[in-house]
This record gives sequence, C-alpha cells and structure tokens, in this order.
Amino acid sequence: MNSAGPGQDLDRTRAGDDVRWHAVLGGIIDASHVASADELAGILGEATARVGISVRLYLVDLAQQQLHPVDAGTGPSLPVASSDAGRAYRELEIVAADAPPQLWLPVLNGTERLGVVHLTLPAGADPTDHGLRARCWTLSGLIGHLVQSKLHYSDLFHVVRRTRPLTVAAELLWQLLPPQTFACDRLVVTASLEPYDQVGGDGYDYAVDADRAHLAIFDAMGHDMNAGLTTTIALAATRNARRTGLGLVEAAALADRHILAQNPSGRVRFATAVLARLDLATGRLEYVNAGHPPPLLFRDGKVVGLPDGPVRPPLGLGHLVPSEPRTVTGQLRPGDRVLLHSDGITEARSLDGEPFGHDRLVELTERHEAAGLPAPETLRRITRAVLQHQRGRLQDDATLLLVEWSPDRVRALLPTV
Repeated sequence: MNSAGPGQDLDRTRAGDDVRWHAVLGGIIDASHVASADELAGILGEATARVGISVRLYLVDLAQQQLHPVDAGTGPSLPVASSDAGRAYRELEIVAADAPPQLWLPVLNGTERLGVVHLTLPAGADPTDHGLRARCWTLSGLIGHLVQSKLHYSDLFHVVRRTRPLTVAAELLWQLLPPQTFACDRLVVTASLEPYDQVGGDGYDYAVDADRAHLAIFDAMGHDMNAGLTTTIALAATRNARRTGLGLVEAAALADRHILAQNPSGRVRFATAVLARLDLATGRLEYVNAGHPPPLLFRDGKVVGLPDGPVRPPLGLGHLVPSEPRTVTGQLRPGDRVLLHSDGITEARSLDGEPFGHDRLVELTERHEAAGLPAPETLRRITRAVLQHQRGRLQDDATLLLVEWSPDRVRALLPTV
C-alpha cells in the first residue's frame, strides 16, 4: 500500500482549496446576474460561507471621509483617517489582524477606490498566508466590479455613499462624470470634486484610447443649476468633438456655439476650461487654455513651468475674438505629474480672509508626492486641507485633476498581496 508523502498532501490541500474557491467565485457571479444591489450582501455571505469566511462591505462616502456599511445592521461607519479599514482604503493595502484572524481589503473598480471589504477568516487561518490573501484579493476585485455594475440599476449604493443630500445640480453633474480614478500601463488620472453635495459649475472629463489621453477641466460662471447646465453643455460638446475626430481648438469652438445658443437675451453664460491631449508614447502634451488657471507641471518632486501660450476666451465667449488661438505644446518626461485645478482651490478663503493660495497648493502636492502616496490619496488630502482652510464648507466649487505619465506609479494603485 502506497502512502502519500508531505508534498502530495500539500498538493491535495491546495487543489481542494482551489475547487472550493472556484465554487465561491462562480456562485457569486452566477447569482449576481439577476440580483439587485440590496441582494449583493446576502449573495456574498452565502458564497463565502463555503470556505468559512464572513463578509462585511463598506462603501466610502462621496467626501471620502467615512466608510459606511452597506448593511446598516452590521456595525457603525468607520473613519477613513483613523481606522484599519481607512488604512486599507487610504494606502491601498491589505491590512491583517488576529483574534480573530481577519483582513481588510480595498474594493476597487479598476483602480477607482469604492470602499473596503472586511473578511473574518476561519479560526486558525493565517492572515499573512500568500495563497489566502491572493484569493481574498480576487474576491475583493469581483466585489468592486459588481458594486459598480449595480450602481446603474439601483439607488442603494448611491444612498449609502451620501452623508448629506445632493442638490439637483450636483445630482445631474455626478451622473455625467467619469470615474474619479483610472490607470493603464503608462498613465494615472485621478480627480477630486468638492463640495460634493452642492457642486454646480465645476466638472472634469477624460478618455484614454490606444496611445492618447484626452483630459479636461471646467469651471462655469455661477454656482447654481444654470452653472451646472453650462458645464453639462461644455462637457457634452467637447466629448462630441473628440468622438467625431475634431481637435482641441475645434472642440472649444463647438462648446462656444452650443453654450452661446443657450444664453437667454441679456444673459451671459460661460465656462473656463483646459482641454488637453497627451501622447502616451512620447509624452507630448497639447492643450487649449480657455481663461482657466494654467496647468502645473511637477517634475522630480518640484513644480516647473509648462510653456506659456495664448489664452483664449472662456467657452461660450469665443465669438468675441476674431480668430482661434493655437494650442500650447509641452514635453513631459517619465514620472512627471500635471495638476489641473479650478480657482475654487487657490481662492478658498479662511474666516480672516486669507486665500488658500497657489504656493500652499504646490507645497502640499510636493509634500505628498515625496511621501509616495497614491495619486488619489494625494488629491483627497489636498481637498481636506482646502476644506479645513474654510472650516469645512467651501464658498465655491473646488476641483482637482491629477495626471501622472509614468509606468511605475500604476503599481501604487494596487495592493501588494
């Protein structure tokens, strides 16, 4: 009679684990095809029970300050700034703990941070085991994709992410914006928008295809529904232009015409903007500045200037000049960061009237880059600093769009298993 050696026993154990985890993931996928958002927690719990794991899902609020449980009966909300859950979210790490063995994992849609998942492991499990952590990370990734897909069909996840009610203008704008973070092998782009519940006139956009990235930031006059509609028109017109194959100058002209067509007699509406295009193969950056604060280029941890160039009128006022200016072109180096911002950042004033200012924005960006923070966390902390400067309530929309042209920075957006 042949007896199995230690190596064969280990192989059989691993094979058994693979079969059980395949059943877990397959069960979640199969059940989720015809499930609503409120059924997701039950599907996860039933499937992971097969491997002795219990699951709690938390989504981050739109202000990125609290992590709220999807199932309100599973416990309180947790602070992003000072909890194990918050550490997993902030630093994109897998955070392990004992007694009982457990893991906190970031929940991502691609590279956009949606929240965290808490896994209570079976008694005696080793939360530092590589194979177990790898399987749990795959589970977390699946959860992220399911959460994002259910956002389109249900209100539950939207409600969970709101600490305060949104205005109608903010509701409209959030439905139009792309995810706040995207990454590919040569690019990271991430955005921040405050006040998330009352934003009216600010917005951002991006699209990445093959070797080209399109980037945009908008700031419409005013802070109401009319401002939101102006930004919506600008965003839709510039998207339409690029999808039709038009250049940056033509995109700005198209936005001009459509914003002007919506202006009632005696009213002027416009939006400042930067429309940019980045060649991902060469680092060539081309942009049009429509009356907006100029982009900031960070290289080797310090701000350096992009080439100066013509500034055209804001979108909606292009008819006031006889001809369109040319684009501005700059050359990026690997590792460079380009920061676009609205004037609600630099012009945010404290109670005694002190502006947040350009220098403070630069200093914070340089400091967080030196600390090696992931790009989304850099923007979250800058936005927190602006909010604190105005005692928690902004007087104007404040938007940031950060672009990193680097193959190395992408790795900072995914945890190390």
